[in-house]
Amino acid sequence: MMGGEDSAIEVVPPAVHPEQRAKVRGRRAGVRWTQLGEAVIETVIRVCGVSAVLFVFGIFFFVFREGAGYLFHGLNLREFLFSTQWLPTSQTHVRFGVLALIVGTATVTILAMAIAVPFGLGAALFVSEFCGRRTRETLKIVIELLAAIPSVVWGFIGLSVLNPLIQKTFGVPVGLNAANGAVLLALMSVPIMVSIGEDALKAVPDSYREAALALGATRWQIVHRVLLPAAKNGLLAAVLLGVGRAIGETMAVLMATGHAINIPHSPFDPVRTLTATIAAELGEASVGSPHYQVLFIIGMLLFSITFVVNLSADLVVRGIRRR
Repeated sequence: MMGGEDSAIEVVPPAVHPEQRAKVRGRRAGVRWTQLGEAVIETVIRVCGVSAVLFVFGIFFFVFREGAGYLFHGLNLREFLFSTQWLPTSQTHVRFGVLALIVGTATVTILAMAIAVPFGLGAALFVSEFCGRRTRETLKIVIELLAAIPSVVWGFIGLSVLNPLIQKTFGVPVGLNAANGAVLLALMSVPIMVSIGEDALKAVPDSYREAALALGATRWQIVHRVLLPAAKNGLLAAVLLGVGRAIGETMAVLMATGHAINIPHSPFDPVRTLTATIAAELGEASVGSPHYQVLFIIGMLLFSITFVVNLSADLVVRGIRRR
């Protein structure tokens, strides 16, 4: 037997080749750069999210600052909301009543949604569930081109095409009316509804469709009983985006609705919207004058209407989810 010192065996670690060391260092450096890149991307995303909120508050603050002086010192709020007399440039009888403008905006928007919602959601269903691949791609390109048309071009279409067409078809003396603007707004809102609605329908898992087919459901039964209930949140979002598009549109309704301040009694009466009033009169109002400040108060009113629409939609979606 050997002594304790002789029996101890010294383990010598194998030599590491320089190329292997370089590879290990390269992998570590790659991992560090990947982590750094992810951290940068995450930071950029957070900054974008926070900046979107800040921009909204900043815009609202700017509008509020320009109109707050006359809103709290001089404006008769009751007359502003419930009077139909809009006489901002009168020398002896100045009136700032926006009721007719609110009703005109609501009329055009409701008529536009009555046209756009069936066509938009129907087109989304067709593109998502019923057409072939080539047809789907072609329709997507056409819809995107429809969304790319400037609003002023839509206004020219309303003036030169829909105006005489409405006069001849319905026998009305003026073709620039609420119906004209509603058709244009519907055509402008349909691309948004189709795009968001198709995404919502595509997000429904294929297992739902397969289970319905296994139970013997027809294609229309799958759409009615499976797809629409499962995608109702996304479809509601599509409709609300269309409503927002219609409420915020300016040039098309300025050129196609007749720009008349009155309460409409039929779809063929000329109307004026809130956005068209701001666009038409802001350039002529003296900076700091009551007329100038009231136009910014109208902008605050538009903000409030949009907020109420979005809040109502959020409450509806939450109620649907609880069910």
